[in-house]
Amino acid sequence: MGQTIAEKILSAHAGKEVKAGELIIANVDVTMVQDGTGPLTVQEFKKLGKNKLANPKRTILFIDHAAPSPRKELSNSHKVLREFAKEYGAILSDVGEGVCHQRLIEEYVFPGDILVGADSHTCTSGALGAFATGMGSTDIAIAMALGKTWMKVPSTFKIVVEGEFQLGVCAKDLILHLIGLIGADGATYKALEFHGSTIKKMSMSERFTLANMAVEAGAKAGLFETDETTFEYLESKGNKNKFKEIKADKDAIYEKVINIDATRIEPTISCPHTVDNTKIVSELKDVKINQVLIGTCTNGRIEDFRIAAKILNGNKVNPDVRLLITPSSRDVMMKLIEENLLDIFVKAGAAIVTAGCGACVGVHAGILGDEEICLSTQNRNFQGRMGNTLGNIYLCSPAVAAYSAITGYISDPREILYGEENLRIYPHENYIK
Repeated sequence: MGQTIAEKILSAHAGKEVKAGELIIANVDVTMVQDGTGPLTVQEFKKLGKNKLANPKRTILFIDHAAPSPRKELSNSHKVLREFAKEYGAILSDVGEGVCHQRLIEEYVFPGDILVGADSHTCTSGALGAFATGMGSTDIAIAMALGKTWMKVPSTFKIVVEGEFQLGVCAKDLILHLIGLIGADGATYKALEFHGSTIKKMSMSERFTLANMAVEAGAKAGLFETDETTFEYLESKGNKNKFKEIKADKDAIYEKVINIDATRIEPTISCPHTVDNTKIVSELKDVKINQVLIGTCTNGRIEDFRIAAKILNGNKVNPDVRLLITPSSRDVMMKLIEENLLDIFVKAGAAIVTAGCGACVGVHAGILGDEEICLSTQNRNFQGRMGNTLGNIYLCSPAVAAYSAITGYISDPREILYGEENLRIYPHENYIK
């Protein structure tokens, strides 16, 4: 009987062939926490009485959710992580280095790995052909101490996407469309495995966007086969020797197969206060916005900012709108500087925020006022997500966000793209040329 990607990776780490529904103990390659979940993990780790980490060089502590710290309580939490990293030899990713999920794919996770992290969007790394999943702080403490974890092998939904996106449509629209189709709990504890000609043509940036939001449908993991695009990405990071072929068997058993025609997808928006509350952009043209956030671990890569810069170049942010630009890592920030994109954003009227979680997590750097509306490229729009239960969050692609920042209303980027023959989003590069 053939195996899915999840079954193959988990089999390799369990030391035996496993199948969906089976309870296993698996070796873990990478563990991580962030400053919201890390202090509790440290507390639980110390209760175990262990004097060392199972794999200190692949145990990473990220300070990204409140970076820089906006208040003393969070500063003290940061101290806990810094001191633990020094005492046990773990890796510390400090203020300004970036969001945990972006840093993991830049440096720490490779095809075939198992990554467990105390953050729900740990599944981002699945785009590299790794089994990456979020767990609670106590489970991560055990994994840090023993280098092992237990889990149930998830069954898999095969998502097959064929065709070329319309003008102005990208991976973010696809994943919002999928979540709207199956529901926020439609894939609870399943693995989503992405296939099809559309997926094959995608850049790693777009694949990361899809994997990142798999959990918004309840999924345990979002997984991709490795290919030449994966190899080129690893090579660009100096890790080509880490490439490994990860593929599902042709006779793998899937719980469900979902077929999507990419040519029929339109710019898609998630409306308050659930990610599966989706509408196409034309249904929301009268929604006035107060704030736009472009960035986060979902759409804070250089490809996303190139799209936004092409639309914003020579234009001004609407006077009734605050535009926040938040790169997902220091590496992305450096690219923004090198390509002179920061110049475009600042001249357009945007505020540049330190690489990190910022406004997305609702701790600082963009908290909403009562009844305010934010249009954001982040992954989650739950009530209170951006620091105010009376705020409203709509989720969208970088193209929708950038154009809407100019108009002051949720707007269809195809209005500007159709007017310029040289502006077109190509799925492979995720870039407007």
